Amino acid sequence: MGIITISRGSYSSGKEVAEKVAQFLQYDCISREVLLDASGRYHVDEIKLVRAIHDAPSILERLGRKKTVYVAFIRSALVSRVKKDNVVYHGLAGHLLLKGVPHVLKVRIIADLETRAKKEAEREGINMEKARAIITADDQERRKWTQSLYGADPWDSSLYDLVLKIDRLSFDDAVDLICRAACREAFKTTASSQQKLDDLDTACAVKAALIEEFPEVMVTCEYGNVVIYTTSGERHANKLRQAVKPLEETVEGINSMEVHSGSTAPLSAV
Repeated sequence: MGIITISRGSYSSGKEVAEKVAQFLQYDCISREVLLDASGRYHVDEIKLVRAIHDAPSILERLGRKKTVYVAFIRSALVSRVKKDNVVYHGLAGHLLLKGVPHVLKVRIIADLETRAKKEAEREGINMEKARAIITADDQERRKWTQSLYGADPWDSSLYDLVLKIDRLSFDDAVDLICRAACREAFKTTASSQQKLDDLDTACAVKAALIEEFPEVMVTCEYGNVVIYTTSGERHANKLRQAVKPLEETVEGINSMEVHSGSTAPLSAV
């Protein structure tokens, strides 16, 4: 039927809502599984991937390039997972990592600071003042991370199809509303939307295979026809052309590949 991404802050019940939605719709429910897939596929320690998606870059960060590489690995693993359809993903930035896929229902779960701080205080055995400070710092970290990689604010409601506040709406109300929305025609998988997702999977796999050696590359794919963009000169582009040749045998879904040098990639590129 489709794919649901659930974005949430800490202690907003997003994980619990995601699990209940998946159970009701008989969908797979994934989060950490994507990191494990990326870790195994690209031979990177899981803790490095966790830091890449949770720790915002500092002004003087020396591993900024590595962070971008790890996010490319995570995106490729996520797209590969969800292209099988009928999935609820409640990890960070799913609504951005799957941007452009028509049958993704993008949900944001929020809760007020006091409710979240109370849960933190009870769990950690600390006072409310300290709990508020921890929650606020975590929110700022997530905001900085999303802005640094995507130029987007995770609290911007225009990024989502549905924003639900767990307050007057109960936990079960939220589950019911999400399930009802997921069954709407707009979020059902079609042949066209599945093709877009398959192409995104191919583009992400190509980028993940190249990004460590060619960090500037951007990739598009349409009906299996892959175009790789580099702003570097022709000499560098020739080296890139040699590097992409083996990918025709190792990356699923490629019909053809081209390298365009000295040109800017379209907005749809990954």
